[in-house]
Amino acid sequence: MPPTEAHPGTETTGPAPGPGAQQGADDTLDLHLPEELLALLAADREAGGADGDLLDDLAGWRPAATPAGRFQLVPVRLDRDLALIARWMNDPAVAAFWELEGPPTVTADHIRAQLDGDGRSVPCLGVLDGTPMSYFEIYRADLDPLARHYPARPHDTGVHLLVGGVADRGRGVGTTLLRAVADLVLDHRPRCTRVLAEPDLRNIPSVAAFLGAGFRLSAEVDLPDKRAALMVRDRVLRHVL
Repeated sequence: MPPTEAHPGTETTGPAPGPGAQQGADDTLDLHLPEELLALLAADREAGGADGDLLDDLAGWRPAATPAGRFQLVPVRLDRDLALIARWMNDPAVAAFWELEGPPTVTADHIRAQLDGDGRSVPCLGVLDGTPMSYFEIYRADLDPLARHYPARPHDTGVHLLVGGVADRGRGVGTTLLRAVADLVLDHRPRCTRVLAEPDLRNIPSVAAFLGAGFRLSAEVDLPDKRAALMVRDRVLRHVL
């Protein structure tokens, strides 16, 4: 699924198969899962989350108090949010990694592939003190093509991020939000033991933002279109890092 930008100080992290974000979304939804993950998926639907919700009712997650303000993940509605997200995707700093620049239909197709899927990836607005200012994709990394490239554990949860407003970039807001989102995942997904991300290894500001948010650099991973830094925030270390 979608990594940061070409200019220093921009926090943005994108899809696992690399810059081809649309390809990443389609590949995720069409992934042929190994038998053990199919069994996990069936168990989730029978016993997990809200009526088998793969991300434990993300729409109902409570807001978080952060040093930057009150933050909440709000699932995307295309009729309400498309124009704003498409504008962010056409920012050259964002487009360099997400590759969703162009007419709104390009962004709409990318988001709709997730909304029409089985719930393993949920696109969200990051709302800070009532203002939408970032875009997140919260996804099941263990059910994603990323799982082919690292030793996945059941319920591993991945994060993609872009900070939309230029005024919010380069001053630590991305780091604050990444920590808040990782904490939200760990608070609301009790079976998840770690939160992951895979920014482009060349994207030093993005990697630094994750390190500042309590993630550790677990490995360098060769994905189809990039060499990624596999960043991990462990539940057992969340109060240490």
